[in-house]
Amino acid sequence: MKGLKTPLLGAILVIFAASSLASSSLEGQVAPDFVLKSASGENLRLSEYRGDVVMINFWATWCGPCRQEMPLLDELYGRYQRVGFNLLGINIDDDSRRAMKMVQELGVTFPVLFDENKEVSKLYKVDAMPVTILVDREGRVRHVHHGYKPGYEDKYLTEIRSLLRE
Repeated sequence: MKGLKTPLLGAILVIFAASSLASSSLEGQVAPDFVLKSASGENLRLSEYRGDVVMINFWATWCGPCRQEMPLLDELYGRYQRVGFNLLGINIDDDSRRAMKMVQELGVTFPVLFDENKEVSKLYKVDAMPVTILVDREGRVRHVHHGYKPGYEDKYLTEIRSLLRE
């Protein structure tokens, strides 16, 4: 019986490690640059934010956890923007009008960008909603989060503060 537990545990650890690596394959790499049209009508480029800590949040109107998370992200944005933190919300809906309606309903103030062709979400290997990525001041991906559950914002806060101190 003892011999059975060890290989099973080893297999579980290998599977867990492989899934962790897959979800964080961008971590440590330079964040892929992109340009997208924003809700304000201007084009925004990620590389223009070099020198700031940037959170990139991929979201969709049909995503319940996205709706729940966005006001909390907006609070982080309002709190830390003046000290070098920026947040870019990238909507992946096919129709940006739905996204604009949701942004207005929720009173979101951070820049919202539209990835209707899904080119940027492919660059960032987005396969679920939401996906939240933290980029350091030098443009490197430092943290990748898949999904959202209440309490994740505490982890974001810790990571943002740490990156701002660097």
